[in-house]
Amino acid sequence: MNVIETEHLTYSYPGAVQPVLKDITVSIEKGDFLAIVGNNGCGKSTFCKSLNGLIPQFISGDFQGSVHVCGLNTQETDVGTLARKVGYVYQDFENQIIRPTVLDDASYACLNYAMPDYRERGMQALEQCGLRGKEQDFIWQLSGGQTHLLALAGALSLQPEVLILDEPIAQLDPAHADQIYAVLRELNEKYGKTIIVIEHHTEYIADFCKHVMLLKDGSLQWVLPTEEALQRVEELQSCNIFPPQVTIAAHRMQKEGRLDAGLKLPVTIEEGKKLFVKRSFCSMKQKDSAKQDRETAASFREVSVSYRSVKGAPHTVFSGLNLDIRKGDKIALIGSNGAGKSTMMKLLVGLMKPSSGDVFLDGKSIRSMKPEVLSQKISMVYQNPEDMFIKDSIGADISYAMEARHTADSIRRTEELLEKFRLTELKDRDGRLLSGGQMRRASLAIGVALKPEILLLDEPTANLDIATRKEIMETLKDMKEVTETVVIATHDMQLVCEWADRIIVLCGGQVAADGSRDEVFGNNEVIEKVGIRPPEIFSLGKAVSPEALCYTIDDFLNGFEGRSLEYENN
Repeated sequence: MNVIETEHLTYSYPGAVQPVLKDITVSIEKGDFLAIVGNNGCGKSTFCKSLNGLIPQFISGDFQGSVHVCGLNTQETDVGTLARKVGYVYQDFENQIIRPTVLDDASYACLNYAMPDYRERGMQALEQCGLRGKEQDFIWQLSGGQTHLLALAGALSLQPEVLILDEPIAQLDPAHADQIYAVLRELNEKYGKTIIVIEHHTEYIADFCKHVMLLKDGSLQWVLPTEEALQRVEELQSCNIFPPQVTIAAHRMQKEGRLDAGLKLPVTIEEGKKLFVKRSFCSMKQKDSAKQDRETAASFREVSVSYRSVKGAPHTVFSGLNLDIRKGDKIALIGSNGAGKSTMMKLLVGLMKPSSGDVFLDGKSIRSMKPEVLSQKISMVYQNPEDMFIKDSIGADISYAMEARHTADSIRRTEELLEKFRLTELKDRDGRLLSGGQMRRASLAIGVALKPEILLLDEPTANLDIATRKEIMETLKDMKEVTETVVIATHDMQLVCEWADRIIVLCGGQVAADGSRDEVFGNNEVIEKVGIRPPEIFSLGKAVSPEALCYTIDDFLNGFEGRSLEYENN
């Protein structure tokens, strides 16, 4: 039985030259767990918004064809009715949280529909989303993962048949990402919900989804079972979708003639274990950048930070934190949601003051520094690049801080940065209207405009497809010419492994680990305590050889150099 049917769906936004969706005809069966993939701008979110009636009822444009959900025509059925059939959790899910306490928010939609059992429905949704016991908590007491689950509970309380989630784990640490997908699996298998996710993380697709739908330039390419879909390595990569690392590794070995060409490629680590036999691997310890005695750029001394709570004891983020950041460091700051990564950055730029202790830049307390002096030494690029744009063009945004300080060469410096970050042709565009990758590059240019000694980046690769993430990573590798010391807060372990020369792990208000890749990822105790998820290829290397420390696919494949690959047939 099909729960969703579209026929010749074509849609163009107002003023657009080309339609964003082109003649899409597709059927989705009841009880499916479907991943929609495609590069940024291919129409994934637009397609999903056509399933709950937002397009064309609230977002106008040229709409052709038809969409039927649970037997209802989305053009003829009001959005309120469709919301009881199709629940939607948006990428910016925080905007769906509108009530102060957890149960109040989870049951709010049902209250709006005047359902007499609205509280019971809210309680049931919280139970299904693993939030039982949090009913009376204030929403600001929740972690990022719990907040996302609350947004899901709010949609689920109406008991829709279909649930759509737009990039559900883009801003979450691995533990919370696992929790989200475990809840989705239970909703799918136990409660029979049809789940649709827009997802870039193909390792989660391999573990949880039943089918994959590929969109390219607004057109439907195919809908295939997950295992078959992820075998199409070259086709997916041409659409800027990268299959799991284990799949890419096996595919490359096939191309090199070191693996049977007719062999089905593995899509999970468990399948990879059966393929890559331990005795075939030559473990090679990677060389991390040697520690150097460099001058201290910034330091925390006995820093404690606590938030006052409306209910309960104050929430402590840091307690007696001591840490030095050296000049020239390329630091990845990692830890679970709520570990204090963003708080540490806000302390460094003076947006927050410690409850006790002090923060120093070049040996001077930032408490005594004027904002204009501090901004010359350190700059922060926010997680949402839109927050960096205050003018009506990228060129004006980049030059703004320099002009405000009457910098003599601001025009020349702006042109240099536009060229450096490949933005010259976009200089007259409004930053808020650029693509994800363009916005990230523009926000980086704004961040370094004043030539800060230290640059702080909060989740620079969040919400980007893999290809755009790689583009940003290449930009970050070139940052050495622009600023000396860079600190990145991130959940992106591939970024950590390929870029950072020092990794700082935060947990429980303290530094749980501080060192090279080998020192952090090779420490099982730290990994288990903090819930760090190394890149998939690292886990595969460990499964093949316990001594292996592989951070990239090249690292892994080099372990087989000069050897004939053997594999198990069982």
